[in-house]
Amino acid sequence: MSSVTDRLIQGSMWLSLSRAIVNGLSALSTFVLAWYLAPSDFGLVAIATTIQVILSSVTELSLNQALIRHEDPSEVHFSAVWTLSVTRSAILALLFAASSFPIAEFYNEPRLTSVMLALSFSLLLSGLANPRRVMLQRDLIFWQEFVLNVSQKLVGFVVTVAIAAIYQSYWALVLGTLAYQITNIIVSYTVLPFWPRITFRHARELFSFSLWLTAGQIVNTLNWRIEYLLIGKMLGATQLGHYTVGNTLSTLPTREATAPLNQTIYPGFSRVRNDPVRLIAAYQRAQALLAAVALPAGIGMAVVADPMMRLALGEKWIPAIFIVQALASVFALQTLGSLVQPLGMAKGHTKLLFIRDAQMLVVRVPIIIVGLMIAGLPGVVYARVLTGLISTAVNMLLVKRLIGLPFFQQLGANFRALASVALMAAGVWGLSHVLNMPTDKLGLALHLAILVITGGILYVGSSFVLWLAMKKPNGPETEVQRIFVKFLSKAKRMALPKSA
Repeated sequence: MSSVTDRLIQGSMWLSLSRAIVNGLSALSTFVLAWYLAPSDFGLVAIATTIQVILSSVTELSLNQALIRHEDPSEVHFSAVWTLSVTRSAILALLFAASSFPIAEFYNEPRLTSVMLALSFSLLLSGLANPRRVMLQRDLIFWQEFVLNVSQKLVGFVVTVAIAAIYQSYWALVLGTLAYQITNIIVSYTVLPFWPRITFRHARELFSFSLWLTAGQIVNTLNWRIEYLLIGKMLGATQLGHYTVGNTLSTLPTREATAPLNQTIYPGFSRVRNDPVRLIAAYQRAQALLAAVALPAGIGMAVVADPMMRLALGEKWIPAIFIVQALASVFALQTLGSLVQPLGMAKGHTKLLFIRDAQMLVVRVPIIIVGLMIAGLPGVVYARVLTGLISTAVNMLLVKRLIGLPFFQQLGANFRALASVALMAAGVWGLSHVLNMPTDKLGLALHLAILVITGGILYVGSSFVLWLAMKKPNGPETEVQRIFVKFLSKAKRMALPKSA
C-alpha cells in the first residue's frame, strides 16, 4: 500500500466481513433474548456484570496497548503479560465470589449470589487469553482476527440463544458469556501457537506505559457504568432491564458500523506518530470516514426505533424506545471526537487522556444523579445526552491540543455527513408521520422497510450531490470512489485470463 491510511482502509474493509457477521449475531441475539426473557432478567444480570466490569477496570493493567507500542516485543514480554494477567484474574475471581452474598443482600436479590459465583469463573478465564493476539492489530493482519472474532461470537450466540429458547432463563446471558470466553482461549492458542511460562521480567517496563491508561480505564468505566448500579438500587431490576437493552441497541449501529476502522486506527497512528504531517492527514481521513459511516447508522437507528422495537421486541419493551431514540443519536455524534483516544495513545499522552476522563467523571456523575432524582429513568437519559455532547466538544478540543487541528476545521471536515444525515432524519421523520403506523407484524415490517430505504436514498443521494456541488473535495466519497475503481480493475484483471 502507498500509505498507512491506505492500509487502514484496506484492513477496515477486510474486517468488514467479520464485523458484518458479528454485528448480525449481536443484533439477532439481543432481539431473541429480549423476546424470551423479561426486563427484570436483563436487570439482574446487568447488576452483576456492572460490578464485574468495574472491578476489572479498577485493576486493569492495559498491557496489550503497551505491547502494540513496543518497538520489538519478545517472547519474554508475552510471557510476562500472561503471568501478570493470570495473577490478576485469579485474585479478582476470588474477591468477586466472596462478595456475591453481601451484594445480593444489598440489592435484596437472592439470585445475584449464584450469578456472581458463575461470573467469577468468567473473571478467571479472562486472564488465560493468548497475549500474542494483540500483535494481529499491531501488524495489521486480518484473517486470523476474522477467525477469532467470528468463532467466539458464533459459539456464544448458539449457547445463549439455545438456553434462552429452551429454558427462558437469565442463565442464558451468563452461560453465553462463559462459552464466548472459553472459545476465545481455545481458538487464540490454536491460531497463534504460544506456550507461556511464568515470569515477571519486563513488568516495570510494561507498567511505565500502561500506568495512566489503567487509571483512565478505571475512571472511564465508572463514568459509563455507575448509572447501572444507581438505577438497579433506586428503580429496580425491571427499569434497569429496559435501560440495559435500550442502551445496548442504541450503541449497536454506531459501534458495529465503525468497528472495522476502529480496530486498525491505533496501530496505524502509532506507525506515523513521529511524522506530524502524515499523522494529521491520517487522522482527518480516518475521522471523516468514521463519521460518514457512524452518523447515518446511529441517527438512522434513532428515527426508526419506534416501529423496529415494536416489530422485533413486542409491547413489553415499549419503554425502551425513547432510550434508543435519544442515545443512538448522541452516540453517533460522539464519533466526531472519538478518535482522540487512539491518537493520544499513539503520541504517548496517556496522562492527558486520564485527566480528560477524570474531568468527565466529575462532570457526568452529578448530572446523572440529579437527572435520576428529578425525573427517574428519563432523567438519566436526558443527562446522558447532555454529557455526551459535552464529551464530544472536550474530545475535539483535545485533538486540537494534540495535533494542532482547529475545532471548526474538524467540524467542517464533516459538513457533508452532518448535512446529509440531517436531511435523512428530517425526511424519515416526516414520512413516518405521514404514514400511519400499522399494528400487525407484516404491516410493521413493510412500514420499517419503507423508512429504512427512504433514509438510505436520502443520505447517499444528498452526500453525492453535496460532494459534486463542492467540486469533489477529498473525503469519504473520494475514498469510496478510489476503492471502487481499484476493485473494478482487479476484477477485470482476474477476468482476462478466463476470457482468453
